[in-house]
This record gives sequence, structure tokens and C-alpha cells, in this order.
Amino acid sequence: MGEVKGFLKYNRLELKKESVENRITHYNEFLQPLTEEELKTQGARCMDCGIPFCQSGCPIDNLIPEWNDLVYRDRWQDAAKRLLSTNNFPEFTGRVCPAPCETSCVVSINRPAVTIKNIEKSIIEKAFNDGYIKPNPPKNRTGKQVAVVGSGPAGLASADQLNKRGHSVTLFEKNEVLGGLLTLGIPDYKLDKNIVERRINLMKLEGVEFKINCDIGKDIKLSELQKNFDAVVLCSGAEEPRDLKVEGRELDGIHFAMDFLKQQNRRNGNRNVIEKEISAKGKNVVVIGGGDTGSDCIGTSIRQGAKSVINLELMPQLPSERAKGNPWPDWALIDRVSTSIEEGCKREFAVMTKAFLGKDGNIEKLKIVKLKFGFPDPKTGRRSMTEIPNSEFEIEADLVILALGFLGTVKNNLLDELKIATDQRSNVIGDKGYMTNLNGIFTAGDMRVGQSLVVRAINEGRNVAESIDEYLMKEYKA
Repeated sequence: MGEVKGFLKYNRLELKKESVENRITHYNEFLQPLTEEELKTQGARCMDCGIPFCQSGCPIDNLIPEWNDLVYRDRWQDAAKRLLSTNNFPEFTGRVCPAPCETSCVVSINRPAVTIKNIEKSIIEKAFNDGYIKPNPPKNRTGKQVAVVGSGPAGLASADQLNKRGHSVTLFEKNEVLGGLLTLGIPDYKLDKNIVERRINLMKLEGVEFKINCDIGKDIKLSELQKNFDAVVLCSGAEEPRDLKVEGRELDGIHFAMDFLKQQNRRNGNRNVIEKEISAKGKNVVVIGGGDTGSDCIGTSIRQGAKSVINLELMPQLPSERAKGNPWPDWALIDRVSTSIEEGCKREFAVMTKAFLGKDGNIEKLKIVKLKFGFPDPKTGRRSMTEIPNSEFEIEADLVILALGFLGTVKNNLLDELKIATDQRSNVIGDKGYMTNLNGIFTAGDMRVGQSLVVRAINEGRNVAESIDEYLMKEYKA
């Protein structure tokens, strides 16, 4: 470590944001980077804690203390090597990861955590800008062919790792653009699509083959991949949206979050939108669901020119600081105000939608009821939920966006043809080596574990690649 008392001497610096008034007029990234001197100072805040709990909080076990210290010492190229040794795509996680590492940081016990996420993003961007990142195709090929289905973070990570091992990888993507939800789901103002394209172009130069507009199970049968490749890995995500089946659900103007977000991302990329247009312009928008996807819908609605935006959350509002029952280093269950909420959104907590009300087939209002929650059950941790008598009220809505999470893998021919086994949550079942019930067919990412974080999907992709490599090299153990 650089400065023994750096965490006492220096304060945490956040990235500066473009003003709300300016940033809601465009879809570009709006966080402004720190200077190299400021970043070195932030690296100095990383203390010699003995046991780096930040690494246990990180799903891909990033060597955080090492590259923090290297940044402090102005050894950026070495920092990039350490960072890339555990994370294939730090340019993604440095932008969209919620940074569980920071809530596990030892400094965060009694003061603001080390700014790990910002340093991570800065390392990889400097690496690209200064030319540290260059195509590095494998010197030798094994002769083994692997098919990867899905180009989200899990699919990209598995393809990248398998290619590095010398296997020939072909990645199939059902959409007209690569990147999965990195490209079509996450708004541009959080993750510029040039960043995704930059990484994919690098992978192409390193030998990975990509095929777009190719829906496995529809355009090509899974059995064909099984026949033509030595191994197949399914990384198609968990895209089945959770619905809200209450009275009036059939009214026009009620849409799933991803249908709304994908349209805007396609517009931003000058791509065709073939579905019926969904627009928030001039409308009273209600976003149901208080997670990251709901926040993305809020920011997008504001940029489209919504008249008003209200966010409805089923659960009570979390405290601003850790509660006694939520000790460090566990994930901090606190109220996180996203940049989208900062831009102008009213929030209602502990409420449930009872019905959608409309006229002439169009949504006009929501009937809402307030909720009361009991204490957590000692065994399950769940809290009882009851409606508060006489608490019903109505809110106007011209557009309702359902951001209620996902129920697992979409039911389609991809899984049905060869009867790929799934669990009760529709997740594809894999053994400890990620292999499905069919020999040579593996699965990873949200398709295996359900909706999760980009950083966990990358970890899944890295792990399944290791298992596939062992399988191809005759070292696999179920």
C-alpha cells in the first residue's frame, strides 16, 4: 500500500455529473472523470486491511487492493494487467455494476468507502486510450469448435475465455446487434454502445466469430449445433418478464420495461423499430418497480419528454444508513437514489396496484392501495404484508411501464427440442461444471441462475469456459 494513513488523510471523491438540466436533453454518458492525480489520491485511501473484504464482496474476485496501489504508484499498465486477470470487461462493470465491493470495503465501516468502481473504470479507459489494449489472438489452436448462444455478458465472457484457450468459438445472437442487454437493455447514458462495440471488435480481431440475426431454436435447431460443434454453451439470459395480472391489464398503454427500453436504444443506434411505438412524450408515466430497470425507465421517460413520472414500489422505503440488523460487510440495504430519480421523479413506497382503469380501451388511471408490513419471519426472513383499510387512491396515467423483474428463460424451441431440463423457476439446470442434462451442452449466466448482475454474468461465463475447456481436453469432472 502507498500511504499508511491515506484513508485518514484523504476524503472520497465522487465523479462529477453534468447538470440535470443539460443531461436530460441527450442520451450520452454524463459522468465526468477524475484527473490522474485525483485518482492516485483515491488509490491511496485503500488501507492495508489484512483481509480484503472487498474481494469477497466482488463476484469475480477482483484484485482490488493490488490495482488500487498500482494506480497510486502511477503504474497504470500493471494495474490494467491485474484488473484484466479477473475481469474480461471492466469497462462494463466500471459503469453499471452496483459495486458490492464498496459496501464490503473495510474503510466503509466508519467512513466513506474507497471509490473502487471509479478507479476500475479509469484504469481500463486509460488502458484503451494509451494503447495497452491490443488484439492478442492465441498462438495455437486446439482444433475444437465451440458454439456460444447469446451475446450478453455471460456469452461474451465465455467466448473470450474459450478463445484465449485456443478453441475456435462461434457466437450466435438472435438480434440484429451484438451485446444482448448491454446494447439493447441498458440506456446509452449509463453505457455508451461504442464501449460495447469496441470490445466486440477486439474479440473479432482475436478470432471470435459472430453471427447476428440467428435465433437458435428457430433459425437453426439446437440439435444442429450439437452435431456440428464439440461443445455448446447456452447463455440466452432470463428474459421472461414478470406480469401484473390485475383488472384492466388488457388496456392499451401498459408495457413491459424491456419493450420500452429496447425501442429507445434502437432509435439511438439508428436502427429500425418495427413494433408499435412506445413513447413517454407529453404523458403522465407510472413506472411500477423500484429496481435498476425501473430507474432506467424513469431516466428514459424524462429524456423522451414525459409530462410527469411516478415510481411505485411494493416494499417500504429503505433507511439512508445501515440498520442494526444489516451489519458490515453484508450488502448495505439502504435507499439508493439513482441519477434518474434525481432528474425528477415522485416515489411512492409500500403501495400495490389493485387495478388499471381506462376509457375506450386506453389506460387513464391506476387504483392503488397502501400496505403495512410486519416484522421479518425468523425462518424465512419474509415480512407479512397487509392492505391498510380505507387507504385506496387513484393516480393518472397515460403510460404504465412494468419493471417487475424476470421469471426466467423464455419458453421456446431452444429448450424444447432436446428437452433441456429446467427447475421450478424456469432456470436451466447445470451440474457443478455447468453442464446441462445433455452431454456437451452447457449453460451459464442469467439462464442458469436467474436475473442477476452483469458482474455475476461475467463470472458465470468465465467459470463455464473453464469447465468446457476441461471437457474438451478430457479433464471434465461432473
